[in-house]
Amino acid sequence: MQENRSFDTYFGTYPGADGIPMKNGIPTVCSPDPQTDQCVKPYYDGADNNQGGPHNAANAVNDIDGGRMDGFVGQQRAAQRSSCNNVDDPRCAPSGAQPDVMGYHDDRQLSNYWTYARDFVLQDHMFEPNASWSLPEHLFQVSEWSAKCNPPENPEGCTSAVDDPADPPDWGNGTTPEYPWTDLTFLLHKNDVSWGYYVVAGNEPDCENDAALSCTPKSQNAHTPGIWNPLPFFDTVKADGQLGNVQSVSNFYQHARAGTLPAVSWIVPSQPVSEHPPASIAAGQSYVTSLINAAMSSPDWGSTAIFLAWDDWGGFYDHVVPTGVDQNGYGLRVPGLVISPYARSGYIDHQTLSFDAYAKFIEDDFLGGQRLDPGTDGRPDSRPDVRENAPLLGDLASDFDFNRAPAGPVVLPVHPAISPSLG
Repeated sequence: MQENRSFDTYFGTYPGADGIPMKNGIPTVCSPDPQTDQCVKPYYDGADNNQGGPHNAANAVNDIDGGRMDGFVGQQRAAQRSSCNNVDDPRCAPSGAQPDVMGYHDDRQLSNYWTYARDFVLQDHMFEPNASWSLPEHLFQVSEWSAKCNPPENPEGCTSAVDDPADPPDWGNGTTPEYPWTDLTFLLHKNDVSWGYYVVAGNEPDCENDAALSCTPKSQNAHTPGIWNPLPFFDTVKADGQLGNVQSVSNFYQHARAGTLPAVSWIVPSQPVSEHPPASIAAGQSYVTSLINAAMSSPDWGSTAIFLAWDDWGGFYDHVVPTGVDQNGYGLRVPGLVISPYARSGYIDHQTLSFDAYAKFIEDDFLGGQRLDPGTDGRPDSRPDVRENAPLLGDLASDFDFNRAPAGPVVLPVHPAISPSLG
């Protein structure tokens, strides 16, 4: 899971995808700029480092603007006028003349990502499960919910919190959050399915307080729970004695080489390789390529499926109106890729998807279709619905073809050449 990119900003000009609306190669859409009274069209951005825009729940509402999808520049300008000066804060963006939320990149900078799309599967209707920032998304990723609970230890006393789930430490209140609702590792452990959560040591990509105007970098590693590493805060992980499954990403490379990868793995970056503005796009692509190369070179490759996505839109333009599933989402559209020996080659998946589809795929593949359902999973909580069962949610199984010979690895250069036109 990478950071903060909309579908249009990475794949908006990918052939055959539902990309930026154009006529004769000229975008037909735009976002009004209150500073210049101009309407800014999407444009090619050759920069390796971007500003991005604010991206909490209120910003999502304003970017979508009742389905007009034209609030992006206005939201970036509003953040630039505030006292915010730290782009790692999900509400904020730095000052600057160019509203780069309308910029898009292509295979001149994203050659490896576009190669994966050509050789495997690109999903062009993948939506963030929640219309908000990193912490709620990472909670959805492992538990299908983002909540606050009262009392903190009662899973049936929780209510949805799409923007402000239980506070991680260092928010100034001296408390340690507790996530009592059921997460996916509870079902995996219950069914003897191995899992690992691999963390890159460094700094977190987002400020931990989405209301803060600025913040100092917050360090992270496998032993520091936080917005990118929430599983240690879950009661189930502690009760099941599974804290050791949260580990350094260096173990992922070791497990891949040895052919001992767990059945289910999550991998999260640190700020420099996250692609979260102002992080380098090239550094993020190199890091992701190294992970995929390790999996492809592993004895486990023949039974591997890799799902690559970006956790939220990061304030960047996208033209597709998100589909509503409940009061929490969906959020805006993000890129999604499926890489596997059995992934359909060159296939563009147009199904309506969200990261809920990842949980559904894991449950179908390893748990016989068991869901994170308080009525059946043996651990009731007060979640409003069972996201995996939403009628509109597509099925990732359609991205695979098991009736053909498996594809071999596509090991790519970790540092691909950048177009000479970009210097």
